[in-house]
Amino acid sequence: MSRPEARKLGFWMATALVVGNIIGSGVYMLPASLAPYGRSSLVGWLFTATGALLLAGVFAALSRAFPRDGGPYVYTRAAFGQLPAFVVAWGYWVSVWVGNAAIATGAVSYTSAFAPWVAREPGASAMVTIAVVWLLTLVNCRGVRAAGWVQAVTTVLKLLPLLAVAAVGAFFVRTENLASFAAAPLTLDGTTAAATLALWALLGFESATVPADKVEDPGRTIPRATMLGTVVSALVCTLACCMVLLVVPGSQLAASNAPFADAARLLWGEGSARLVAVFAAISAYGALNGWILLQGELPFAMARDGVFPRAFGRESARRTPVFALVTTSVLVTLLILANFHGTMARVFTFMILLATSANLVAYLVCSLALLVLMRRGGLGEARRGTPGLAVAGALGALYSLWAIAGAGKEAVAWGAALLVAGLPVYAMTTKASGRR
Repeated sequence: MSRPEARKLGFWMATALVVGNIIGSGVYMLPASLAPYGRSSLVGWLFTATGALLLAGVFAALSRAFPRDGGPYVYTRAAFGQLPAFVVAWGYWVSVWVGNAAIATGAVSYTSAFAPWVAREPGASAMVTIAVVWLLTLVNCRGVRAAGWVQAVTTVLKLLPLLAVAAVGAFFVRTENLASFAAAPLTLDGTTAAATLALWALLGFESATVPADKVEDPGRTIPRATMLGTVVSALVCTLACCMVLLVVPGSQLAASNAPFADAARLLWGEGSARLVAVFAAISAYGALNGWILLQGELPFAMARDGVFPRAFGRESARRTPVFALVTTSVLVTLLILANFHGTMARVFTFMILLATSANLVAYLVCSLALLVLMRRGGLGEARRGTPGLAVAGALGALYSLWAIAGAGKEAVAWGAALLVAGLPVYAMTTKASGRR
C-alpha cells in the first residue's frame, strides 16, 4: 500500500522558516557586542544586510533552476561535481548541528530569567536544554507541516518585541546617546568587526532551499520566500538593534546581559523586561525548530545521492527523515553535555566560530556556482535577468571572502580542517555504494 502524500510548506510557512531561522537568540544579544563601535556598527550593519540580500539573490536564482532537496549541496554538485559538493554540504551540516547546540543553550539561558530554578538547580539547565532539543526533534519527526506551524507561530511572536522597540524607541532617543554614537570614530577595523558580529544574526537566509521537496511549487515559492524573508529579517534586525544603541546609554549597554530587556525597561518599565525575556526565549526556540528541520534534510539528500551513509536516507510513513533527525540530535546532545563542563566552554565558543566559517564557505561556493552555471547556460529559464544575477554572484562571492577573512586566520585554518575531516566519510560511503 502506498504512503499518503505528505502535506508541504506553502509560501508563508516557507517565509516563516527563513525569518525564523535568521532571527534567533543572536539578535537579542547583539547590541551589547556592537556598543563599543559607535557609527562603525551602523556601517557594519549596512554591509552585512547588503551582503545577506546579495547572497539571498544567489540562492533564489539557484533554487529556481534546481528546485530539489539539498540546497548548497545540489547547487555545488551541478557546478563543480560530487566531491566538492560533499565537502561543502559536510561543513554546512556540521555548522547546523553545532549551531543548534548554541541556540538551545541560549534559549534556556533566556528561560532562566523568568524561571530562576533552571539556573539555580545543579544540572537543571543541561537537562532542560536537552529536553527542548528532543521535544522539537519529535515535532519535526511528525512531519514538515507540524514543524511549519510551530515555525509560523513562533516567527510572529518573535517579531513583536523587535518591532515594538524599533517603533517606540524612535521617540525616546536620548540626545546624549546620539551625540556619543556620532562622536565614535568611523574606522575600517571597527566596521569589519561590527559586520562580522552582525553576520551571526543574519545567517539562515538559505533555509528554504534545503527542504525543497517539502515545499509547494518549489521553483516559484522558494525564491520568493528567500527574498521576502531576508528583506524582513534584515530590516527588523537592523532597525531594532540601532534603536537599542540609541536608547540605552553606551556604558550600560556594553556591560548588559540582556540589551533588549534593558531597552524595554527604559521604555515601558520593569515588568516589560521580563516579558522581553519570554519573547527572546520563544525566538530562540523557534529558530531551533527550523534548524532542526535542516539538520535532517541535508544528510537525507546526500544519502539519497549515495555520498552519505544509506541509513540517513530512510523516510518514515510521514515522509520525514527520522533517522537523520534523531542521529543528528544525538550529536547535539553530546555537544550540549560537553559544554556544561567548565573546561569545555572555550572549545564550544570556538566551535561556533568554526560553524560560521563553514556557512561562509557554502555561501562563497554557491556564489561561484551561480557564475559558473551562468557561463555554461545551466540555469535554464532562471537565467532571465542575467546582468543582475552576475553582479549578485560576483558581489556575493567577494562579500563571503571578506567575511571569511574577518573570522581570522586560526578559525579559517580549523575550518579547513573541519572540511577535510569529512573526506574519510565520503571515501567509505562511495566505496560502499560502488561509486568512485
